[in-house]
Amino acid sequence: MADTANFLETVNKGYTFKGESFKLGCAMLDGNVVEGADVLIPFRTLNRHGLIAGATGTGKTKTLQILAEGLSDASIPVLLMDIKGDLSGIAAAGAANDKINERSQKLNIEFKPSAYPAELLTLSDEKGVRLRATVSEFGPVLLSKILGLNDTQGGFVAMIFKYCDDNKLPLLDLKDFIKVLQYVSDEGKEELEKIYGKISTTSTGTILRKVIELQQQGADVFFGEKSFEVDDLMRINDDGRGMVSILRVTDLQDRPKLFSTFMLQLLAELYATCPEEGDLDKPKLVMFIDEAHLIFQEASEALLQQIETIIKLIRSKGIGIYFCTQNPMDVPASVLSQLGLKVQHALRAFTANDRKTIKKTAENYPESTFYKAEDLLTQLGIGEAFVTLLNEKGIPTPLVHCMLRAPQSRMDILSEAEIDQLVSSSKITKKYNEVIDNKSAYEILTEKLKEAAERKEEEKPKKESTKKEKGFFDDPVVKSMTRTAGNTIVRTLLGVLGLGGRSRKKSLF
Repeated sequence: MADTANFLETVNKGYTFKGESFKLGCAMLDGNVVEGADVLIPFRTLNRHGLIAGATGTGKTKTLQILAEGLSDASIPVLLMDIKGDLSGIAAAGAANDKINERSQKLNIEFKPSAYPAELLTLSDEKGVRLRATVSEFGPVLLSKILGLNDTQGGFVAMIFKYCDDNKLPLLDLKDFIKVLQYVSDEGKEELEKIYGKISTTSTGTILRKVIELQQQGADVFFGEKSFEVDDLMRINDDGRGMVSILRVTDLQDRPKLFSTFMLQLLAELYATCPEEGDLDKPKLVMFIDEAHLIFQEASEALLQQIETIIKLIRSKGIGIYFCTQNPMDVPASVLSQLGLKVQHALRAFTANDRKTIKKTAENYPESTFYKAEDLLTQLGIGEAFVTLLNEKGIPTPLVHCMLRAPQSRMDILSEAEIDQLVSSSKITKKYNEVIDNKSAYEILTEKLKEAAERKEEEKPKKESTKKEKGFFDDPVVKSMTRTAGNTIVRTLLGVLGLGGRSRKKSLF
């Protein structure tokens, strides 16, 4: 009993905050919920990023859904990266059942089925608002990092961007970039070398192959117009709740390079667009990245450094980023160290490597006199997790075994009819789904080369007509024939007159 009282005091002291907060669930001790041991999450610290981890089927996605609901209710916009395609149900009201009612009773929470204001987004041809970005918006540095170029090749890409800026050649999609690459390595090579220096055909060939590799992962559908404006991710609904933007990227599971490309561009755009905010009472936007290992799976060292830098700095813009993955080790240590809130669901120990991972994971959490984390990690039930976060002073809260509340929205996906209805009622679908193909570098250079070819064709008839104007007898062959005929006639006449060359050899007597 003394342990329970001590435990309750520790939890209440560690999870009581001055500002607004959200009840995630209740702390457990020896497998039982301790009444009054509420686990609260302060909105003020949610820009300090976080991690939701655990084995398949332990409730990670539902935890993500719960957090998104709490944020939306607090007028905080949310962006969900829906890799598995199971988050669309947040747009529909959930339904109570015996398990939900029992859990709500234990946690002393009233279950209120609720549909949340949602927007479906897509990077491909799936239903939803199309997200695009132009090549120019990426810039030479970011594009070089994505393509994995060395310093020499990156310098060449910077030169291409400079040339396009100087000559008003908009780089909107990959088709434009490829056309410029081909032009500067062939017809335009002499022109560029006069202004910008020597051009290596080896570099252009390497860059072209890297761009084609990106195209093979479907990047063509992402690059182009109309560019998505990040302000549209930060909308508040008419009823005062934050919009939940669900980016459906189920078709990118086998294209990690495209996914990491999009993520890096989005983070860079958010960082460049949003002003410095300092410490806010609540974040301006919270982003959840499901199956986060896809970002880091094929990322180069340069790309990882870029992601780490942006994550360190973007919190000052009032933006929080949360990674959801099966194993905490999927996230690089440099990024993991930046994550303030950690929700760790159960891990499974099937192999010796699994046991090593569990031991290492347990060491990442604050020490506790109430739990042996290494053992309990394999025994957590579905909808239960270890929780720790940063308080308002930036100090980690005590580690608690928490029973999480149930989502109030649907714990299943929307039907096709419901998706159609959601997309048709969207206020921004028309803004972004119209296909735009403005005149850009591809069209301008194609026109330029066509005009050059036409000028060459026009010059040919002029040369031919000049030859014809000289007349029949100006032709060298005709002249030669004329001379031969003339000489023959002269020699014949002289012979008749007895003045031919040979007649002189005859005797005059």
